[in-house]
Amino acid sequence: MEEKRSQAPARELLPRHIGIIMDGNGRWAKARGLPREMGHQAGSKVVGEIIRHCKKIGVPYITIYAFSTENWKRPAKEVDALLDLLRHYLSNMEEYQKENARLRVLGHLEPLPRDLRESIRRAEAESAGNTAITVNIALNYGGRGEIIQGVRRLLEEGVSPEEVTEELLSQRLYTAGMPDPDLIIRPSGEYRLSNFLLWQSAYSELLFMNVLWPDFTPEHLNYALHQYARRSRRFGGI
Repeated sequence: MEEKRSQAPARELLPRHIGIIMDGNGRWAKARGLPREMGHQAGSKVVGEIIRHCKKIGVPYITIYAFSTENWKRPAKEVDALLDLLRHYLSNMEEYQKENARLRVLGHLEPLPRDLRESIRRAEAESAGNTAITVNIALNYGGRGEIIQGVRRLLEEGVSPEEVTEELLSQRLYTAGMPDPDLIIRPSGEYRLSNFLLWQSAYSELLFMNVLWPDFTPEHLNYALHQYARRSRRFGGI
């Protein structure tokens, strides 16, 4: 199966919002006899390239799954390396300003180290006026937890059961005000969502690709976008 395309589809055929589950960093490193942290470093370099490509071709929203609520169970050395990569990524605001990209961080941020939380707030504030593309980083994120938090907000606001609607709950999720993802891509050959955007992905097109994330290129993304453009989307039924 051909998994690379040199050109993206026409702009009118593109999704408004792409979600990407970055996967395969550890296996990429293991295959090269490297520590897992080196795989995460290689994968982090791909993120910027894919964001720039999305902006270039005209995709206005992208959500990257960077760190799940389950990732805390990994070895402490690997967790620390991931958090350090996120610190470095958030500190590089010149690149966001250059690309006119707005940064949003989605997730439960309180358990994160204070300096990382401050970097997040600063990066979001400094990029708030940028309009070319919105980049969501899902950090300490879990889809089930997000839904539970949204329900708790409704209860705290005194919304009665008969008043609850899908729209009201959507407005209390991390992605409030954004379109749901039209396309979710998972590299690495795994076939699951892993607690990623569970509410928002109800009608997303899903594409699973047999390429490890550090090897993922704009040409792979173009292939995914062509697959998306060929599908006939249906809402509300089978």
